Amino acid sequence: MRLPSDNTRHRPLRTAADLHRGNEVGGHGWAVAVLCWAPASFPRHTSQMHILLVEDDDRVAAALRPALHRHGMTTTRLSRGRGVTQHLAGVDVVLLDLGLPDVDGVDVCREIRAAGDVPVIVVSARGEVDDRIQGLHCGADDYLVKPFDTGELLARMHAVLRRRAPAPAPGDPGEVVMVADVRVDLRRHEVTAAGRSVALTRKEFQILALLAAAGGTVCTRGRIVAEVWGRSWPGANRTLDVHVATLRTKLGRPELVATVRGVGYRLGGPDAGVDAKSDAPIDAEAGPTPPAE
Repeated sequence: MRLPSDNTRHRPLRTAADLHRGNEVGGHGWAVAVLCWAPASFPRHTSQMHILLVEDDDRVAAALRPALHRHGMTTTRLSRGRGVTQHLAGVDVVLLDLGLPDVDGVDVCREIRAAGDVPVIVVSARGEVDDRIQGLHCGADDYLVKPFDTGELLARMHAVLRRRAPAPAPGDPGEVVMVADVRVDLRRHEVTAAGRSVALTRKEFQILALLAAAGGTVCTRGRIVAEVWGRSWPGANRTLDVHVATLRTKLGRPELVATVRGVGYRLGGPDAGVDAKSDAPIDAEAGPTPPAE
């Protein structure tokens, strides 16, 4: 989903169906690219994240909030800057527009930073280098210029949380995920099945680690592709299917990576109630070559 800059507010909104299908509908329309990454070191699971959106543009808020909700997040939206610090309790990330009607967002950012350590990502149409430098100097953790892609925003949100998460102590069991007899060491990038070491490529491990860290919740195909490959391309789903099929073969447990038809994948098992096979034959056309391993 590509969100508009302030100077595109007069353009008509796309329908909710367009947003849901992820259609790209014109140069100033919407292009959906979504992802999920929930490392074990996050302070809270992705599906429990609460986002404070400080945005006066109703169109931007109406497009962004449903996208965040589809990823299991909750949101509070404020259209003005005054009193923002009264709404910081329980907030994991603040998304802050600078062009607010009552007070400059730069001043709001300073107030938020003075009040606590909650991560702040500026989302603004002010795209000059001096604007970005000022935003970061006033306490923002990151700066994203409108129009922006929702997938990039989510990636930046998770990156901010990763940087702010406390470093795990050596041997912390939270670094290791056990599913049946499969052991995934997220820190050492090691996988064993019934005590047998399993050699995975970097992409295969990233897929498995993402699913393991998600704690059994579903990660959509779009989320996995965007997080592991960093972009989408025609045939990306088929490439993902091939990697998942290879991963299942190497683990020797085809039921471990379960397919939720029409949605994506999650770690499952024989009693998970979902299919352990791919949605479609893996020898289907894979499309243009994806980024190298």
